[in-house]
Amino acid sequence: MSKFQIIDSHIHLFPKSHLETLSWHSQANPLGAQHSVSEYRQAISPQVRGFIFLETDRISSLSPSDWNHALDEVSFLTRIALGTPVPGEGHNPEDKHLCLGIVPWAPVPAGADAVAQYLDLVRERSGDAWKAVKGVRYLVQDKAAGTMVEDGFVDALRHLRRQGMTFDLGVDARSGGLGQLREAVEMMKRVNDEGDGVTIVINHMCKPNLRLDDVDVRSNPEFLEWKDLIEELARAPHTYMKLSGAFSELLPLGDEVDIAKIADCVRPWTDVVFDAFGAERVMFGSDWPVCNVGGGGNDVSWGRWKSVVEKVLEQRGLSEDEKRGVWGGVALRAYGIEI
Repeated sequence: MSKFQIIDSHIHLFPKSHLETLSWHSQANPLGAQHSVSEYRQAISPQVRGFIFLETDRISSLSPSDWNHALDEVSFLTRIALGTPVPGEGHNPEDKHLCLGIVPWAPVPAGADAVAQYLDLVRERSGDAWKAVKGVRYLVQDKAAGTMVEDGFVDALRHLRRQGMTFDLGVDARSGGLGQLREAVEMMKRVNDEGDGVTIVINHMCKPNLRLDDVDVRSNPEFLEWKDLIEELARAPHTYMKLSGAFSELLPLGDEVDIAKIADCVRPWTDVVFDAFGAERVMFGSDWPVCNVGGGGNDVSWGRWKSVVEKVLEQRGLSEDEKRGVWGGVALRAYGIEI
């Protein structure tokens, strides 16, 4: 068992009353129920000091008339962070110490002025919880090719840099193709061409194709290109990687799980991540509750992923300080959180 304090760098929360505002919600979706702090507490270990919340892909658009659902999400997180719950939302006043960081949606492709306008509204909604807002995310994994290299997108990221805020990058190498990673590399070059770039926190190891079944996956052309692109992304010094999201890319786990076997399965990819970024730029994240879908459900999935990461860190031979960083210190540094 890990003996370190854990900062969970990637979770999602949504109350039942907000389900209809989620772009992916349907009655058949396995996540189509309340997943708030009370459910999260049931999943985690006592070592968790707190979490960083990531936006949940609300129904929205780049038009200001369509920002209300995303702003309502900010209001929900504000109530968690300030310990002022609304009955039925699944959190209590004592939960506020868990909410260490908030990363809301923002209309990044609309450009710097639109992001500035939106963040002013976030500041109004969040009030005293504004200090917990550390950055923004705009999912590009399901967007049209070219989105990341448009002038508006690049200018918005430069605006975030000036504001001292981070950007969470969500791309999908398995479902969306490696072209998304190539585009992300080009985007980072453009953002960084004026000096120090924005801090970019990459989600879920870029969702690699963990279902490749080659005897030696390290010689697979798809794996080799993914490796090259990860190394390119890591060249930007203010870029970090989240060790998270693997249960969505593996085949679903059954009741009997061999943690060592899972760690061996993901090791070619995690080795690339650690070789490219170094332990000082890799952070633990659970991707809760999404991890429940492929990981076996709320009773076991969070703990399973924690055990896999423990095995991965053991295989890497990390020092105690490096392990402490992966479990929490790196996330605190990347997002500028003091506890």
